[in-house]
Amino acid sequence: MSYQALYRKYRPKTFKDVYGQEHITETLKNELAQGTTVHAYLFTGTRGTGKTTCAKILANAVNCTDLKDGNPCLECESCRSFLSGENTDIVEIDAASNNGVDDIRILREQIAFAPASSKYRVYIIDEVHMLSINAFNALLKTLEEPPSHVIFILATTEVHKLPATILSRCQRFDFRRIDSEKICERLQFIAKEEGLSLTDEAATLIASAADGGMRDALSILDLCASGNQNIDEATVENVCAMAGSDYLLELADFIKQKDTESALLMLDKLHNSSVDMLRLLSELISHYRDLMIIKTVKKGSRPIVCSTKRLEALENQAKDYDIKDIIFTLNCLQSSTALMQSGNRRCEMEMAVIKLCNPEISVDIAALERRISALENGNIRPVKKSVASTPKPVVETSVLEEPDEIPLPEPPEESEEIATPEKEPTAPSTDGIAKVDNWNEILDILKTTCPLIAGVLGESSAYIKGDYLLIDAKNSQFRTLIKTANGLYKDHIRKAAEQVLGATYKLGPYSAEKQAKAKDPLLSLADKLKNLDINQ
Repeated sequence: MSYQALYRKYRPKTFKDVYGQEHITETLKNELAQGTTVHAYLFTGTRGTGKTTCAKILANAVNCTDLKDGNPCLECESCRSFLSGENTDIVEIDAASNNGVDDIRILREQIAFAPASSKYRVYIIDEVHMLSINAFNALLKTLEEPPSHVIFILATTEVHKLPATILSRCQRFDFRRIDSEKICERLQFIAKEEGLSLTDEAATLIASAADGGMRDALSILDLCASGNQNIDEATVENVCAMAGSDYLLELADFIKQKDTESALLMLDKLHNSSVDMLRLLSELISHYRDLMIIKTVKKGSRPIVCSTKRLEALENQAKDYDIKDIIFTLNCLQSSTALMQSGNRRCEMEMAVIKLCNPEISVDIAALERRISALENGNIRPVKKSVASTPKPVVETSVLEEPDEIPLPEPPEESEEIATPEKEPTAPSTDGIAKVDNWNEILDILKTTCPLIAGVLGESSAYIKGDYLLIDAKNSQFRTLIKTANGLYKDHIRKAAEQVLGATYKLGPYSAEKQAKAKDPLLSLADKLKNLDINQ
């Protein structure tokens, strides 16, 4: 006989062998013992928690002629035919590949026939959420009032996809993630049966990787056993391409110390060792989640699955971390998860680490809060950049509270006003104005964040005067647009300018042509004479 996978070889045959789902197995045993089984069951829960296993045990038990405390006897003729796979009255249907309305119509025709050799015909429909809407509608009436000799057992990992009309016709059982201690206990039992040496640390690591799924845990054990009869923590890390706890601790230290170079070199080392970046990201998220739990949950009741040695290392590292930094790191890593699914995983991981080590390059609110906190504590210096040859002002955080109006550098005509404040603001002086040479970079950002404003500012230029960013817009629509949308367009301009210039500025209008004429009295006189000729 060919080799049989461990999860199949040790699949429970009675309810007493099912681990971690006592709240379900006890109820089912009582129903069987009292003869109060119903016509339709719904088993739901995450993968590998025992849904299909319990469905098969229940299908066997309802036809068993000699139940023992609600468990099938495994000795009667019905049990023997079930174990050998010869019982034609127990039908398993994969809804993923039989999900059409025609498949359900065939099933409705079949249930009219009486069982061949058993008391009940049992239909186990796995992944039932994959049925089409029309298939669900075709199943409704049959599911509500099936023949007395028919029992339906529906199993799914995504119960939210089932119509309410289906849910209301079934007795529902929710399978929980299996406790890690239960998984470790089962792993040690099977390892002993198979002649394997499994350390407690390795069993704990397998249980953690399985995330509450017994089938996943047995599959990992099977994989480990294929290469080594003596399974320790290093074996599990090797087989699962895990980074390992030491690497995670060291990487977290580099992030805490803002040591970008060392962190990137470690990522390169892990990548060259065939560590999957998506798995590394998941492990790093779990690592910071453990740090978060240690910082917030009292000792002795922490929901953390790890060895005693690793727990001590986590506790030591958590002492140097602030809970705000942990939450920020988790948010940053979680936001990278979706991008990793389709993009370059290595590049995305490196970008995430660079952001964590250099919060000053990030422009989200959490990063700004961290930068302000670091500035207050004297841990980092503000970013300084130059525009042309004029040094830029270091803008205090109070600039973020600037009034909604935009101050004017010269008295405007009424049609040119950008805002109508209650009190006319004092216009900044036009002396000492420096042109922004990299204004095109700001416009490039606006093309992505606010294309409308970018189009209006197509042929514009900008200047800096003190803590003002003065915009010389050739398009007359700019002044009209900037007053609309409750300051939304102004915010886009300020944020784009901050990314390029490294500081936040107040906004103001500017006209290089008018300023040139104001400085040259002959040009002003020529304009007046020109207007006089036109009026005459």
